[in-house]
Amino acid sequence: MVLQRLERELSAAYPVDAPEPTSTREFELRAAPGTTQQFDGRLLDVWAYNGQVPGPVLRVRLGEEVVVRLQNDLPQPTTIHWHGARVPNAMDGVPGVTQDPIPPGGSFTYRFVPKDAGTFWFHPHVRGAEQVERGLYGVLIVDDAETLPYSRDEVWVLDDWRLGSDGQVDPRFVTRHDLAHDGRWGQMVTVNGDAAQQLTVRPGERIRLRLVNTSNGRVYRPDFGSLEPRVIAVDGMYTARPLPIDGFELAPGNRLDLDIAIPADGSGRSYAITDRFTRRPFTLATIRADGEPVSTPTFEAPSNPNVPGWDGAVERPVDVTYVLNAQRGGEHGIQWTINGRPWGEHEVTELEGGRWVRVRFQNDSARLHPMHIHGQFFKIIARNGQPVDPPYFRDTVLLRPRETVDVGMVPLDWGRWMMHCHILEHAEAGMMTEVDVGGD
Repeated sequence: MVLQRLERELSAAYPVDAPEPTSTREFELRAAPGTTQQFDGRLLDVWAYNGQVPGPVLRVRLGEEVVVRLQNDLPQPTTIHWHGARVPNAMDGVPGVTQDPIPPGGSFTYRFVPKDAGTFWFHPHVRGAEQVERGLYGVLIVDDAETLPYSRDEVWVLDDWRLGSDGQVDPRFVTRHDLAHDGRWGQMVTVNGDAAQQLTVRPGERIRLRLVNTSNGRVYRPDFGSLEPRVIAVDGMYTARPLPIDGFELAPGNRLDLDIAIPADGSGRSYAITDRFTRRPFTLATIRADGEPVSTPTFEAPSNPNVPGWDGAVERPVDVTYVLNAQRGGEHGIQWTINGRPWGEHEVTELEGGRWVRVRFQNDSARLHPMHIHGQFFKIIARNGQPVDPPYFRDTVLLRPRETVDVGMVPLDWGRWMMHCHILEHAEAGMMTEVDVGGD
């Protein structure tokens, strides 16, 4: 049967269970108001993990248990959601669904063994439109059990900031303007907190560059000019083969891992990385080659040859449809809805674990919606009714106005999981629902 074949094809793509832990890696995080130097060195009042924005990079190896104790010294309750990481449901950080919110002065210990190597990130799931915008986000990297000999492994965290006339974070969150548009877009774009980020490398180096979009609403389409990066992972999961970056976009929540070889004859050259998503391109960051050339490491780029093709998937019926739109009403005057209802009024979608399912996202609105499913990966199988076969999985997919996207997935991780728009203002105004993965 076709359905059984679709399910069988996924079985080799990624594991059902986490590996047995060989050791434990412990971290301490403190969420608190503070002041950091941002942009051009000016002081900015923020909310931060361990006093820094972006927060610390938590780096572990596949097979290690992760233990993170979060101390909440904010004036609001908070949690941590481990975006993209397949963690036990109780560790997913969603208040009212998987845990109680952590009150001011309280603490909570997250404990899990990652199932997958890759680039993930973490952020609050309480008043996210405010807490993320104020600076609460960090990166979780799960290295392969055996790493490849890249010259260096770098992380670029992309964010934008809306500042008020006083140069501080504009305290007006979830406004009618943001809700009527594509969320909160700021006038200052940073990479690792720097508006003029420059990465200095040696000619001939081979770099693994991990891009993470932590913005509330802004989408990026990076252009690397004469450099020729290859995409080796999307949303943390390896692609079936290295892919050219042309056309790849990072919506809020998305990650891309790139394999970049710096030309050996490029000493003294600078490479501007330009964002081309909007009508006004601007420089995101610069890579500068300097010093004596080094030998370029030679090895096969990492890949996942078991990404399923899922031939015949588009001939299967649609199992679940999510219609995305807006209506008047609610606390903010505009509600963003799924199937005509805002968060709190939905029936939970029941899915059977281990069974292939076709999910349709139907955007009936004129705005962008990056849709994110907690605890699951999926593969796009059709756009606007036309079959597509991208050689990679996702955990967040961007829908354009009036667009329909069909995805296939085999839920493997049990429990109640959130599904929502990752434009945080849209989510906070109602574009969230729950998916319950059950089974024997």
